[in-house]
Amino acid sequence: MPAAHRDPALDALLYPFDAGLLRWPERCLFLRAREGAALHARGWRGVAGTQPFKPEADRLQRLGLELLDEDVLPAAGFPLVLVLPPRQREEARALLAKACAAVAPGGTVVVAVANDEGAKSREADLKQLAGAVSTASKYHCRVFWTTTATTADAALQAQWARADAPRTQACAGVPGGSFRTRPGVFAWDRVDAASAMLAAALPAELSGRVADFGAGWGYLSLEVLARCPKVASLDLFEADARALALAEANLAGPAQARGVPVQVHWHDVAAGVEGRFDAIVCNPPFHALGRGERPDLGRAFIAAAARALRPGGQLWLVANRHLPYEEALATGFGQVDAVAQQGGFKIVRAVKA
Repeated sequence: MPAAHRDPALDALLYPFDAGLLRWPERCLFLRAREGAALHARGWRGVAGTQPFKPEADRLQRLGLELLDEDVLPAAGFPLVLVLPPRQREEARALLAKACAAVAPGGTVVVAVANDEGAKSREADLKQLAGAVSTASKYHCRVFWTTTATTADAALQAQWARADAPRTQACAGVPGGSFRTRPGVFAWDRVDAASAMLAAALPAELSGRVADFGAGWGYLSLEVLARCPKVASLDLFEADARALALAEANLAGPAQARGVPVQVHWHDVAAGVEGRFDAIVCNPPFHALGRGERPDLGRAFIAAAARALRPGGQLWLVANRHLPYEEALATGFGQVDAVAQQGGFKIVRAVKA
């Protein structure tokens, strides 16, 4: 196995244990767990975790980590709960509330956040929930922890635990006028402008077996059903389990009304997909769990699409204009056409030879 990478937030999360400030118990829960050198050094025995992002979940499972459903965690079941919160406020607050609910009486909740990703705000949130916190700065991150006590704000904890719950969002730009969503998924409170641009360009003639790579909460798939009457089946591939559950809910009614079978796949498209399709629609991600741009993800999506399409099959893709996808498109496809460029985005139609 190659050496695990360094992860500053993970390193900071474990600093209180390495420094002797806290004791490592026999069992702990790790919310939004990530693989990294710091945990490899400590070992995975007795660690259960949650991770909705498929590539990271796969890595953790290969290491033997027990993965739990984040929305139905055992109450007061762990003497230690570790948390690497996401950036989105409601989602992060919900995760902190779930951590406080999952920790056993007298147990400890430990949280780490990079300084430039809202560390002070998350520290203030934990203090609101649990009272006093201890803090250390390390690796350009803040790590803060609390030992649960009777001063914890139970009412606020219950309120924040529901802060990222699925809800219906009214939106005139979506077929049907609304969609199911939840804070933290991509474009959770709106239609992404790039996806809307691609939807408007989709030809009514798309037919046969169609796939949506990186489906999110299902917007492009909804538009395919609404705009392309010859589509015979639809497969959605999405790495974020939280988004995929929403997509399945959003597609259920329209797919049944059209009589089009829909399958959803919690899957890392960059690793390739099984099956053969007549058309693929795609707004590929260019970020993973971090902030930095990852054009390699888009190139991997394009390569996966080239392998998954039947000869003559079409890829309809939207991307930021500056992202360097031309070589990947030229390698995998016999014909590549620039359909439109507008507002910083480009739409490409690529046909497999």
